[in-house]
Amino acid sequence: MKKIILAALLVLALIAGLAGCTKAQDVNAAQDGENLKGAITVSGAWALYPMAVKWAEEFQKIHPDVQIEISAGGAGKGMADALAQIVDIGMVSRAIYQEEIDQGAWWVAVTKDAVVPMISESNPVLNELLSQGVKKDTFVDIWISGDTKDWKDVVSINSEISSDTSINVYTRSDSCGAAQVWAEFLGGNQEDLIGIGIYGDPGLLEAVKKDALGIGYNNINYAYDASTKTSVKGSKVLPIDINNNGKLDEDENFYDSQEEIINAIATNKYPSPPARDLYFVSYGKPQNPLVTEFIEWILTDGQQYVHDAGYINLSDEKINEELKKLESD
Repeated sequence: MKKIILAALLVLALIAGLAGCTKAQDVNAAQDGENLKGAITVSGAWALYPMAVKWAEEFQKIHPDVQIEISAGGAGKGMADALAQIVDIGMVSRAIYQEEIDQGAWWVAVTKDAVVPMISESNPVLNELLSQGVKKDTFVDIWISGDTKDWKDVVSINSEISSDTSINVYTRSDSCGAAQVWAEFLGGNQEDLIGIGIYGDPGLLEAVKKDALGIGYNNINYAYDASTKTSVKGSKVLPIDINNNGKLDEDENFYDSQEEIINAIATNKYPSPPARDLYFVSYGKPQNPLVTEFIEWILTDGQQYVHDAGYINLSDEKINEELKKLESD
């Protein structure tokens, strides 16, 4: 009888042991990201918003029990929300400032894009602008000094225009990476830019579309239509005469489609700034394993969605550099 009881106890112990192994394997599987659950909150730069939404959609297909909430509001809001720990991730579309680092900002580059100048399709000197481009110094005189006030002073025209051609200058009212990067290209900071302040990329684009004499700037994913990959109807991307020779040379002419300008940014034909890296920011290195898993996926498998979404892939060297930040203490 004792032998039977002992044998039964051994069987029960074996079953319990196997159950324990199974539980351990389940825990390990969850740690390996096979059964991820939880929520991630993200806010910030308009520039990064469309890409972040795409990444979230693809990540949630793999991990349906993960919820990712994303809101746009400008790079300044993204940084402030991250440092205040209101969100897990802040989206920032400009360089990280030393004072933000001193406050605990931790960041990784996740992709790249650029800011481009925009005009209305109804601009009275549209053809001349598209063929000649605009010199950097002229942009400075439009947005910084205010010395250039008329479209007839921007381009050489062969015919008289009787109607008013005064330039209406628009800029961003919110603290944002697009304004800061565009200002850096012109040798200043966002607060140096003059013009009528408009909130957000969509608002600024709409203002320029409706104003034949208007000029503004947008991130490329708002400047180009997602379906046609050409300038959003009613607007045109204004070419930059990079070598300042008064005409748009063949190797400067890459604005007709989003694909062309993406390649120009990737090959450094388009200047940086206003091309720039885009960042995810948090208060200190993320402690939530789910956030770390999401960022790591973006820097690896998630890079396959970058080009089709209208952004520029990071180099392999840059990706390895950013991945090391996730590993370091």
